[in-house]
Amino acid sequence: MIEVILLERIERLGPMGQVVKVRPGFARNYLLPQKKALRATKANLELFEKQRAELEAKNTTARSGAEKLAATLDGVKLVVVRQASETGQLYGSVGARDVADAAKEAGHEIHRSQVQIDQPIKALGLFPVKVKLHPEIAIKLTINVARSLEEAVVQAEKGAAVIKAVAEKAEVTAAFGVPAEEEEGKKAPKKRAKKAEAEETEAEEKPHAKPAKEAKEHKDHKAKSAKHKADEDEPKVKKAKGKK
Repeated sequence: MIEVILLERIERLGPMGQVVKVRPGFARNYLLPQKKALRATKANLELFEKQRAELEAKNTTARSGAEKLAATLDGVKLVVVRQASETGQLYGSVGARDVADAAKEAGHEIHRSQVQIDQPIKALGLFPVKVKLHPEIAIKLTINVARSLEEAVVQAEKGAAVIKAVAEKAEVTAAFGVPAEEEEGKKAPKKRAKKAEAEETEAEEKPHAKPAKEAKEHKDHKAKSAKHKADEDEPKVKKAKGKK
């Protein structure tokens, strides 16, 4: 382990000016080349004390700018369009550079070194990504990975990947059957078609029914006329018999 003086706040290590012990590789490969720390020698301790006020002023200015940027990025969802398979797996992955590019397209300046993705994104969906705008300020952005801008809108509304939403619906249907409202919705067109067919059949039968009705009325009228004539002729028959 070696001792270094932190020139800015480092997560899990400490604030600016603190002397900490770190692994030689971490110091050599990250802290020292990135000018985030100095070796804790007597000369460097004296140099740091002379420059402390200047370093703190620069840090304050940088933090103020980061706070303003954080306010503009609050609640922002960045869309990244990628090709994917039917199962939602990307042909490739989405990394820090892609997030920085998407932010730039949306009008926000973010350096890819500020984007912290533990593992590359390899599927469609919504993913929270940490962005460190300043050693003391970090925010989370939502990365909406979709196959098209239209699909991204649907995913944002549903809060999940389109592929996942369809798969979950299929699982629910398989386990519990089709929901009553959906079942009724499916039956409605069939009911309407049946009703229309019945009305059409009734309309076709009506012209045939009318002549039949008229024929019946004519027959009834004829029967009544015959009966009426028979009633009129009955007295005449009786009178003729009397004369005989």
